[in-house]
Amino acid sequence: MQNANNVWVVDDDKSIRWVLEKALSRSGIEVNVFEDGESVLQRLESSTPDVVISDIRMPGIDGLEMLEKILVRHPKLPVIITTAHADLDNAVSSYQSGAFEYLPKPFDIDDAIAMTRRALAVATENFSGFSDADTTVQSEMIGRAPAMQEVFRAIGRLSHSHINVLINGESGTGKELVAKALHKHSPRREQPFIALNMAAIPRDLVESELFGHEKGAFTGAGQQRVGRFEQASGGTLFLDEIGDMPPEIQTRLLRVLADGEFYRVGGHTPVKVDVRVIAATHQDLEELVKKNLFREDLFHRLNVIRLQLPSLADRSEDIPQLALHFLQHCGEELGVETKILSPEVVEYFSRLPWPGNVRQLENVCRWLTVMAAGTEIQMDALPPQLREEGDKAKSLSQGNWNEMLQDWAKRELQGGEKRILDMALPMFEKTMINAALQQTGGRKRDASLLLGWGRNTLTRKMKELGMQASEKNDLH
Repeated sequence: MQNANNVWVVDDDKSIRWVLEKALSRSGIEVNVFEDGESVLQRLESSTPDVVISDIRMPGIDGLEMLEKILVRHPKLPVIITTAHADLDNAVSSYQSGAFEYLPKPFDIDDAIAMTRRALAVATENFSGFSDADTTVQSEMIGRAPAMQEVFRAIGRLSHSHINVLINGESGTGKELVAKALHKHSPRREQPFIALNMAAIPRDLVESELFGHEKGAFTGAGQQRVGRFEQASGGTLFLDEIGDMPPEIQTRLLRVLADGEFYRVGGHTPVKVDVRVIAATHQDLEELVKKNLFREDLFHRLNVIRLQLPSLADRSEDIPQLALHFLQHCGEELGVETKILSPEVVEYFSRLPWPGNVRQLENVCRWLTVMAAGTEIQMDALPPQLREEGDKAKSLSQGNWNEMLQDWAKRELQGGEKRILDMALPMFEKTMINAALQQTGGRKRDASLLLGWGRNTLTRKMKELGMQASEKNDLH
């Protein structure tokens, strides 16, 4: 390369060019700015930067098209893609087209500088990828919240991989959607995606459901049955609520993951399969391991990469966009006019706790599409239980939180729990961090000031508390 520590910034927004140029220059990095992709490609004829930072949507050649043209000439050149349209398809398309990293707007300038330094440090590494990214299917995953952007980035990073993934998240947060996205954007996307909810299957049928059975294997087995593992061969098997898997089945699953083969129930011939396993749970598997309810060796087999999905309350900034999406979808599905939420309802929705998470919001939007009169939904059109939920949340927020904490401690101690301080402190810290990040729009530097910490302390705490989308392989 001709220049040392030289970064090109490409964006049709003059203010973005100015901010990045000033920030990177103050960090000792030489910067050249361009307002369109054509200028960059022309300049590449005579010189080459160390790193390119480019917007996606620009007049003329867009960022992804420019990225592909750059990588044809310079396949080892790291390109960071930025965009204000921070959805899953843009994230995955960026990675699959060969982007080094993906940076959603608005971004924390410290994050942009750190990302640029990482790109400079590995400027000789080749990040080119698939050129046939599937961007024609509209993603059901929506989210500008920092925690969701981490999930999108992780899916993009994993789009070339066959590796097992463990998804953690409360019920209704969209674990199966994430699993489907991991499959859709993987080398196995043309092969089957088979889903199985362990909590929904009677215990005595789990083994046959997973591994199949031979004719006559047990009473009622009148013919051979192919199990879910065979159905998913070549593709992906999604095991939801893996924490509910019986111990004896855990042993069999471990053997399949280790050897790639199993026996049908009543069978004597091994069946070989090539399956990527994505597991999900709302439970604390580490705690189940401590209680000998989940095999530790199986946990480590599944926990190669972990994605942590945020609750809807932890990504309240996404609620207006999610509600709009669900209302449009329900209107189209039912063949009726699409409803809209009044500003008062939007604000009210953003304050609700949503214990059922995204699934609950979707069900409410479906109810409103059918039951609410008129086009614009007002507060008096909301279902009574939703108004009661809001009143309860308001009451709790105005109550004495010291008393509530004391009540919680009493309940835990009466239930036989020990070391409750070890339980309470992480919960308290996580709540404070989430509040600060929401207040600052996800900007860690500003959030750390609100908390009275240094930025490095906040980053370390978030990692310790599992608040990143992934805990291994540096996916964030």
